[in-house]
Amino acid sequence: MTSSITLQALAAFPSQLEAHYAAIPEAFKHWAPPSWDGVPSEALTAIEQVWHVRDIEILGYHVRLRRTRDESNPTLASLDTDALVREHAYGSRPADVALAEFREARAQTMALLGNLSPAQFRRTAVFEGYGPLSLQSLVHYLCSHDQQHLAGLQWLLGKIEATRGGPTPD
Repeated sequence: MTSSITLQALAAFPSQLEAHYAAIPEAFKHWAPPSWDGVPSEALTAIEQVWHVRDIEILGYHVRLRRTRDESNPTLASLDTDALVREHAYGSRPADVALAEFREARAQTMALLGNLSPAQFRRTAVFEGYGPLSLQSLVHYLCSHDQQHLAGLQWLLGKIEATRGGPTPD
């Protein structure tokens, strides 16, 4: 079974995402730095980050977790972030909708995980770009993905502060 620290991190993530997004100044919600060198997540603006996390939860991990649970060694698709950004017009959609829909989707993820048996966590699949894995592996990759996006928002905050030319109070 997945470690309790991983499940705790997954459960806490919606609030962390909301807090990190709220830390981005309003004028910078759609801002892109001149260079994305060193970004620890996908090269996405703050608003794009929250819509991406929402879509990956619903279109990616919900599908992957269910297919791994229900099918015999399925091949799981990787999603094209750039295509999702274009097709779903991330920059023109409100963040509060993404955050609310993500919170609900994560609750569904947690319910799904809470109902799995140890044998189901050991079920296998092949994930494009990752290779063979277990359902338990997917849970860890989801948690890692969450952390990458918190880091991406922190990275954006660092870039924003660098453009402001000096320290500011918290």
